[in-house]
Amino acid sequence: MIPANTTGKGGTTVVYGADPEAPEPGPPVLDLYLDMRCPYCARMENALGGTMQQLADDGEFVLHFHFGTFMDDKLGGQGSHHALAALGAAADVGQSQLLTYLRTLYRNQPHEGHDGFAEDRMLLGLANDVPGLRRRSFDEAVLERAHRSWVTHVSRAFDESGVAATPTVVFRGRPVAVLDGQGQAVSPEHFTAQIHDATE
Repeated sequence: MIPANTTGKGGTTVVYGADPEAPEPGPPVLDLYLDMRCPYCARMENALGGTMQQLADDGEFVLHFHFGTFMDDKLGGQGSHHALAALGAAADVGQSQLLTYLRTLYRNQPHEGHDGFAEDRMLLGLANDVPGLRRRSFDEAVLERAHRSWVTHVSRAFDESGVAATPTVVFRGRPVAVLDGQGQAVSPEHFTAQIHDATE
């Protein structure tokens, strides 16, 4: 099953900010390479996610999410796979639910040593915080692993992208700094300035 609100061969890129089927050219693309168990991705999303959403809503860019699952191999477990499958189920519900669920998962990301996202009860419990997400189709997709094969394709596409670390963010072919030298998220103002500099 390929979720809604995806693009690319096999739907391996998750989209927020425009209709994936809309004719080209649309707004420019902000590419984000993430892993749901990556703590640095959580730092970025917790600090900059709202700014990215607002800029996307303003038509400055479309968000294209590329997800890896390498943290499962690094730490052991299935949390990256299961969280990504649940995100696919959220994408079927709508872009707003998708992005709110993504942010909710990162805000409640388990410690690296705990594979909490592998637990259906955690994924479903956090979905309660997302207006309009909990419904029979979503619950069944999570519990039945409906997007398991899609996750495999998404993960393979990430591995073939050449991106070596998460989070990696690219806009108009240029890397965008989202973390400083100490691994902390940059300010929303610094992020936005980079986008505007690349646009000019």
